[in-house]
Amino acid sequence: VFCAVDLAKDLTAKLEEDYARAETPVVSNNSAHRWTPDVPMMIPEINSDHAVVIEAQRKRLGTRHGFIAVKPNCSIQSYVPAIHPLKSFGPKQIAVCTYQAISGAGKTFESWPEMVDNVIPFIKGEEEKSEREPLKIWGTLENGQITTATAPIITAQCLRVPVSDGHMAAVFVSFERKPPAEAMLSAWKEFAGKPQSLNLPSAPKPFLQYFEDETRPQSKLDRDAGNGQAVSIGRLRPDNMFDWRFVALSHNTVRGAAGGAVLTAELLSADGYLSAK
Repeated sequence: VFCAVDLAKDLTAKLEEDYARAETPVVSNNSAHRWTPDVPMMIPEINSDHAVVIEAQRKRLGTRHGFIAVKPNCSIQSYVPAIHPLKSFGPKQIAVCTYQAISGAGKTFESWPEMVDNVIPFIKGEEEKSEREPLKIWGTLENGQITTATAPIITAQCLRVPVSDGHMAAVFVSFERKPPAEAMLSAWKEFAGKPQSLNLPSAPKPFLQYFEDETRPQSKLDRDAGNGQAVSIGRLRPDNMFDWRFVALSHNTVRGAAGGAVLTAELLSADGYLSAK
């Protein structure tokens, strides 16, 4: 089952675990189990290897088929995919400011008229999630659990902006070994994850696209790239405090929510984790 419920965190956690114990795999958009050590929090192109922790989770739950896998917060799914192909250069400090669409709050302009011509500089819980969740995604597998990475250091600020769909991130990054711009552009162009190599139905090709046009990406023009599953990057340039800065865009209700959950399920199925009871 796909889970996206509006319940207290403890009730959501129990609901999902009850389904898993009843031998029903759960792919969740909720945050209740994101920090359960044996639950993979997946961006399929980045940490598909974390799926192996499901076997340890099944032992804990006493199941043969049931398990829980979760998606990370929508706020990180523009900049984490852009940073990941650059990991060989040792990103050590990241500052990010996200400009998040109103659909991320489950709203439209009709239901939230006060967002017209307005920016709200606070989204409850988003900054903490934006700073911490990438470290689990970049974590390592140890003794049937995912051990959170200790680097890079991330600081985030999250704003709600008057856009219907699409989360934009302004990213500033320093590296252990500063890459030339050409190496970053090549890494983005060449990067493909396991969903692309397996030709999964929802996998975008390319996963990452870079715009030379300084006015792109734009939410209205580019959020639907790859049927809403791709990430668009632009405006790579040197920074006075960090090494480089750029912007990145993802569709928060496709890649960042339901579509990403479907792609995760496709990957888990291809890897043999979804089977009949």
